[in-house]
This record gives sequence, structure tokens and C-alpha cells, in this order.
Amino acid sequence: MNAFLEWLLVLSQDVVGFMWGNWMIVLLVGTGILLTVMTRALQVRKFLLSIRYLFQGGKKSKVLKDTEGDISPFAALMTALAATVGNGNIAGVAAAIATGGPGAPFWMWISGFFGMATKYAECFLGVKFRKVAEDGSMAGGPMYYCRYGIKNRSIAKFLGLLFAICGGMTALFGTGNMMQSNSMALAMKAQFNVPTMISAVAITLLVGVVIIGGIKRIGAVAEKLVPTMILFYIGGALIILAVKYTELDNAIMLILRSAFSLQAAGGALIGTSIQKAISLGVRRGVLSNEAGLGSAAIAQSAAKSPDPRFNGLLGMTGVFIDTILVNTITTLTIVVTGVWKLTPAAGVELIQIGTKLSAEKIAALPPQVHETATKIGYDLTAGGLSSTALTVEAFNTTIPSGGLIIALGSFLFGYTTLLGWAYYGEQCIGYMWGVKSHTPYRIVFIALLFFGALMTGKYLDIVWNIGDTFNAIMAVPNLIGLLFLSKIVARESKDFIEP
Repeated sequence: MNAFLEWLLVLSQDVVGFMWGNWMIVLLVGTGILLTVMTRALQVRKFLLSIRYLFQGGKKSKVLKDTEGDISPFAALMTALAATVGNGNIAGVAAAIATGGPGAPFWMWISGFFGMATKYAECFLGVKFRKVAEDGSMAGGPMYYCRYGIKNRSIAKFLGLLFAICGGMTALFGTGNMMQSNSMALAMKAQFNVPTMISAVAITLLVGVVIIGGIKRIGAVAEKLVPTMILFYIGGALIILAVKYTELDNAIMLILRSAFSLQAAGGALIGTSIQKAISLGVRRGVLSNEAGLGSAAIAQSAAKSPDPRFNGLLGMTGVFIDTILVNTITTLTIVVTGVWKLTPAAGVELIQIGTKLSAEKIAALPPQVHETATKIGYDLTAGGLSSTALTVEAFNTTIPSGGLIIALGSFLFGYTTLLGWAYYGEQCIGYMWGVKSHTPYRIVFIALLFFGALMTGKYLDIVWNIGDTFNAIMAVPNLIGLLFLSKIVARESKDFIEP
């Protein structure tokens, strides 16, 4: 089994390295830059309006009266946030720092800024080109706006089908399934020593109860649970930042310096290049906010709508909440507490659970690693930190039993993400095979939760690599579709008048 996992680890690293090479960074960020220019920086011009829609709850009863849709725009936003504000914010940000150093999150912010324009375009097009499914529900997303928006029929059909296939695969094997159940099980194991099998069973039951009820039940749960869990997590992180407020200036300078430097903090970033930090920052940013994947368009397509631009602006706020707000909070807690120095980026090797880091390797670690470990009482024989475990350590260093916040937050974040992505995948599969495929898909989705939860130690990267790979594959047809339809977005968003 170990030989197979070693082979799979190497293969997944090679594939994800190619998929997230410079060409993908250019395509992803370049599309966001193009849409920013063509919409005249709509994410800046209409930012306050989008926030106003958010605080109004997206309800605006007068303009939503007699409009088509299965759920409110706010419930659609919460469903999209359920899928985006997940373990990418807890584990993904930490994994990026652990591998790419404290400079990696800077590139999350950059991609997030331009990603706001991308997310606007996705949600706008999702509502504009949505259709009524055979069961009377609303259906939309990149597969529909590619299929019905692009004039060239051959290209339109190909891109629509390709997205549907990739979206279904991502939901089953990538971002929306294994990665989340893995992080949830890891957090429960680290904090409460709960066996991963028990966590997998619990996750399966809790997810199954909700997704069987479809988008209305998912939206109802997300509308109540998502705002609560975000405030709960941010509240815990703000306690750390309040305690460590004297370190904030240095932390911000370290992040900025590391984003443009091969090394930082006395040469701690062993072997971490600027390109690696950019790649990790952008792909973890996409994993977190999903701008460019087209997934949020699927949720907004189910919403009531007075105007597609209304849904586009409301959907755009999701990137701001996820990347600019929640990701930044996570980044600062990891940097101000100094636990980033106990990661592979600082030279501390990740090891398999049940093994120990050798005395020779410990002795060769940089002085600042030893200083940090001594200061917080960390046992270096346990090896380096990454993913959820890194964020747990950051919270534990400042808040007594602070890992409880991460354990609960990880479980709730992962749970809501599973709900959102279960719906996304269902719609992708339904595009190809109709609503009769929904029930078989839900059964397969639930069953696959087990596999991701069982990955541990250095083989944890297999799960993240698979998820990152499917994210990239899914993004390609969506981004191409956005480029084809960018003129429509720019033209109809030029003179936006509040509905």
C-alpha cells in the first residue's frame, strides 16, 4: 500500500505542477484583469452597492416580487459561501504558507481582487442564461452560459459539456468532497483524538440528511449556519490578533517582503521561490474563493432575480468575504504567532504519523525554528506543521484550548462546503443526464466522503493535489467561456442602474 501511495504522491505532484504552471496563472488572473478593465473596475465602482445588497439580506421584497427562482439571492450567496468559506480558509491558507512561505497569501489577495470581477461575470451570466429544468427548478451555471451564450454552436456545446464533466468530477473527487472530509477528520483527530472512521460516518449521515432535500433545504441550512460559523471563527482569530497586536506591523511587512523575496526572516524559507509562492497563493486562493471555477454561478442561477447584474454584485461579495476578510485573518494568526517557522517552508520536514524526526535533522534546523519551538513548547520530533494542524497550533499558542475553535470551525466549514458542492455536482451531472441522475449522484457523493477522510501524514498532499488538479481542469472551459462572453458582460454592466 505504501508503495502505491508513494507512486500516487509523485504522480499527483507532477500533474498538479503542470496544471498550475505559469500558463494557468496567466489564464486565471489574466481573465480577471481583462474583466476588470472591460467593466471599468466594477468591483471598485460598485463595491459599496454590493455590500449594501449583502446587508439588506438580498431580500429587497419589492424588486423580487413575482420574479422567477427557487431561493432568495441571499440564500444563494450563503450557499455559494457555504462552498467557498470552508477548509480552504483554515487548511488551504495554512498549507500555502507551509509550502510557499508567509508571502504566498499576498498572491491570494491579488488574485482575489481581480477574482471579484470574475465572480461578478460568472454570477451575472449564470442568471442571464439559466433555464427551467424538467422538474420546474431553475438550472444554470457555466455549462449553460457556454452552451447558450457563445454563438459558435460547436464551441458552445463542447465547452458546456466539458465544464459539466469537470464540475461533476471536482464535486466527487476534488474540492467539494475528499479535501473537506479529510480536513474535518484531521481536525477532530488532532483535537479530540476521534478515529477518522467515526468522523467519516458522522459526516456521511449529517451531509446525507440535508442534500437529499435539494437546493431549498441546502439554502435554508446555509442561510442560518454560514453567517454564524464565519463570525464564530473570526471572533476567535480576532482574540489572537488583539493579544498579539504589537506584532501586526512586523507580520504585514514579513508577508510583503516574502512575497517578492527568495528568502525571508534570516533565510528561513529554504528552497521557496517567488514563482512557487505565486503559484501556491493563486491556486489556494482559487480553492478558497472559487473565482474562475464558475461554481458560484450555479448557486446564483437558482435565485430570484430582478436583474442579472443584481445577482452578479451580490455574488461578487463572496470573494471579498472569503479572501480579503477570512483568509487574511487566518494568515495573520499564523504569522503573528510565529508558528509558520515550524513548517516545511522553514525547513521542518513533514513526517508520517507514528514516526519521529531524527535528532540529526532536528540539529540541522535553523536557530529560529528551535527558538520558536522552545517558546511555544512544540516537540520538533513530531516534524513540521501544515494544513489544519498549523492553524490549530496558532490558536493553541494564544487561546487556552484554542484548537477547539478550529476543530469546530473546520467541521462546520467543511460541512457547509460539502453541502454547497453536492449541489454544484448535482447540477453538472443533471446537465448531462437530467434530473433522474440526481439521486444516484447523491449516493455516490456521500460514499466518497470516506476515502478523503482516511489520508494522513505526508500522503495528505495527495488529497490536496487531486483537488487542485480538478480545480484547474474545471476552470479551463469556464475561463474560455468568460473570454467569449466578456463583451456581453461589459456592455450590459456599463450603465448599471440599481433595480
